[in-house]
Amino acid sequence: MAQAKTKVKKAATTTKKVATEEQSKNSKSETRNPKSTKGIPLGQAPKEESLKISKSSSAGKAKTMDELMAKQTMELVVPKKGDHVKGIIVAKNNRSLAIEIGSKTEALVADKEFEVAREYVDELKVGEEIEAIVVSSDNDRGQVLLSLKQAAFDAKWELFEAAQKENAPVDVKGIDVNKGGLIVLSHGLRGFIPSSQFGKKYLGKFQTLRGSDLKAKVIEVDREKNRLIFSERHVSEAQEIAQREKALTQVEAQAVYEGVVSGVMPFGLFVTVEVPLEKKGETAQVEGLVHISEISWEKVEDPREYHKANDKIKVKVLGTDEQTGKLNLSVKQLSEDPWEKIEEKYPVGTTFAGTVTRMESFGVFINVEPGVDGLMHQTKMEKGKSYQKGDKLTVTVESVSGADRRMSLSPVLTQVPITYK
Repeated sequence: MAQAKTKVKKAATTTKKVATEEQSKNSKSETRNPKSTKGIPLGQAPKEESLKISKSSSAGKAKTMDELMAKQTMELVVPKKGDHVKGIIVAKNNRSLAIEIGSKTEALVADKEFEVAREYVDELKVGEEIEAIVVSSDNDRGQVLLSLKQAAFDAKWELFEAAQKENAPVDVKGIDVNKGGLIVLSHGLRGFIPSSQFGKKYLGKFQTLRGSDLKAKVIEVDREKNRLIFSERHVSEAQEIAQREKALTQVEAQAVYEGVVSGVMPFGLFVTVEVPLEKKGETAQVEGLVHISEISWEKVEDPREYHKANDKIKVKVLGTDEQTGKLNLSVKQLSEDPWEKIEEKYPVGTTFAGTVTRMESFGVFINVEPGVDGLMHQTKMEKGKSYQKGDKLTVTVESVSGADRRMSLSPVLTQVPITYK
């Protein structure tokens, strides 16, 4: 009996020892695999939205899980269609672009998305960080597909913004013509060169530039309005423009210059003047506008009645138009304003002979002297009498105001009224 008890005791001791050893093994296994989850095979990552993983190249050399966890530096992401993601270019060839965005596999720009952005992709280098849009979160190979269309579009606008800031020329191609100028294409974006932004070489000939390659400078960029404006003359006439801009800084208001009429328009005269520069003997040509209201103190109906192209005239500077870079000029202000002393020359009661200049429903205007017209109101006109432009009339000044630029006239009676006794 004692012998049996001894055998049972030894068996229990042995069983306890085995259990202890088994528990020790399980404990070590759990220590080596702290992330193991019930129901999931060891080594297989759980399908969660994000999971800390190691992206270090030396992760494979880690000897323990603690070492491996210490090397974790990046978060695994599961992007969705339409998401904006940033990543590093890890590979590039003629058909695709591989980008590391922190997902389980590298994302790709390929096929039509690659072709659409090829011009932009050509400028990219391995190692650069870029932003893209997810077009498919999981293709048949389990890869994320990306689009660089928006990034390429933004890059083009940034290119033109930089070109404008640096005053650098860009290549453009004429694709169509309209009344205002030439529609051009540059780096995949449409732009416009107004007719006024062509140099002398193409002035009036920009219609022939469809299909031609040109150099132009960016003068306006508005991404929100999709507006891109170029200037050809800022390339072909860059030196002249620089001199003109320098000359404009030296022009003072009220200065008088001799100039040549370079154009006659319904709204006024274009006059080119020679402005001396700081360096002795050097001058620059600056164009200005004499508005129709500044041609004469008289009311001007047609500028061609006063001047024609190539006429040499003197002009007075009123100021500078910052938007156009042209001078605002005047011819009439080189002479005295006739209204300033009109009250002294034609006091009330003065009688003189004048000429009818125009007829209105409320009366007729009669020229007193160049730049001064007086009004004979219809209530003062002889009943039954008609008036024509150019008629000579003898009139009397009833009232006059130089400040208000007004003069009221009445006819001088040449016959005694019937009621007079």
